[in-house]
Amino acid sequence: MRWFLIIGLLLSVTASGRTQTPFGKEFAYRKAGDRDLRLYAVYPKDWKADDRRSAIVFFHHGSWIVGRTMQFNEHAKYLASRGMVAIQVEYRLLEREGKDPPIVCIEDARSSMRWVRNNAAMLGIDPNRIASGGGSAGGHLAAFVGMMNGFDAPGDDLKISPRSNAMVLYDPAFDNGPGKWGHARVKERYKEFSPFYNVAPKLPPSIIIVGEKDGIIPPKAVLAFADAMKKAGNRCEAIVYPNRPHDFHNWRAGKANPDFFDTLERVDRFLMSLGWLVGEPTIKK
Repeated sequence: MRWFLIIGLLLSVTASGRTQTPFGKEFAYRKAGDRDLRLYAVYPKDWKADDRRSAIVFFHHGSWIVGRTMQFNEHAKYLASRGMVAIQVEYRLLEREGKDPPIVCIEDARSSMRWVRNNAAMLGIDPNRIASGGGSAGGHLAAFVGMMNGFDAPGDDLKISPRSNAMVLYDPAFDNGPGKWGHARVKERYKEFSPFYNVAPKLPPSIIIVGEKDGIIPPKAVLAFADAMKKAGNRCEAIVYPNRPHDFHNWRAGKANPDFFDTLERVDRFLMSLGWLVGEPTIKK
């Protein structure tokens, strides 16, 4: 049953990718072989080059094998309207039928964070207020760059930290242990890849949003993670939405999705509580 669910999710991701393109100013953040990997920055209307704004870097969902960079287009537009610089990252995907662990995905995620921090002055952002955000497999990447070390891309400047300063995690697939999602790729190395097993003190504040009926990351695991984070002295908010499936929070063009607006307002208020956004949310439901 889980594999039927995953296949359905992947098909929906692919289908939605046909009608959208990434939104924002395009930059190449690294070269992988002959390929330029890109990210897309959305600026507030009153943005100036000498600003020091907060920023958020989004990683899309898709089981590490599919998905497009535009998943967070509407989130990026909204958060930019609230004063942040919002960025979406293209990262390399794994072969669908392969068995490789997500090393290239993590390399690209860490490289993109380093590029954003190194170019903070050009982007008009504060290098100490960069959040990582993502959904599902992208939530795994967003948690990895906030919590863990390892898998640096060849040629990266290791003097520049890829660590995020806050984490916004939508149904993150961050438990890849035995019997869990992604274990077939990471196998006995799961502790090298799974943020779930790497809770420690002094980690970034985080918010996690998950549906009660999620078939990829059980709410029980999310709540256990949040408890472990709090016991280690970290701030972690975990919100479980009753009767909601995986990816319930996504924007749906042409069809109102109240959960998109509600979850985005929760993210807004979390960022407000950090002092990264000012004033009440302006979401128009």
